[in-house]
Amino acid sequence: MSKKNQYIVRAGDGWGVRGEGNSRLTERFDTQRAAIERGREIAQNQHSELRIQGRDAHFRESWSYGNDPFPPKG
Repeated sequence: MSKKNQYIVRAGDGWGVRGEGNSRLTERFDTQRAAIERGREIAQNQHSELRIQGRDAHFRESWSYGNDPFPPKG
């Protein structure tokens, strides 16, 4: 399984989950909340990042479920 970051994006009147680099949605939902829940499951399984697009088309949040050491080395 590839470690693609997942994006929650507007999809017409609803919301969708899309893997990084994909042109098609993985899944489509009526609510942003449902899309976030599914996107979080996928990102956790793939140890990747989840980025959430707000209503204004700007990304408002991101969560990392991969190897993201804190504090960073160096």
